[in-house]
Amino acid sequence: MAAKDKKSFVLRIDSATYDALERWAADEFRSVNGQMEWIVMKALKEAGRLPKGKDKKDEKK
Repeated sequence: MAAKDKKSFVLRIDSATYDALERWAADEFRSVNGQMEWIVMKALKEAGRLPKGKDKKDEKK
């Protein structure tokens, strides 16, 4: 996804959840934003709701 295609929005979560997310992101060498993008993409894929052309691994099969 090119930077120009990205949308911004506000997400409100409690501080304990944010702290846990921040630790998880650091463990995987991602920013908190990158971790959230990864979580959302994974959930969309698992739910079968990933837009066509967004799953690079499946495109190669």
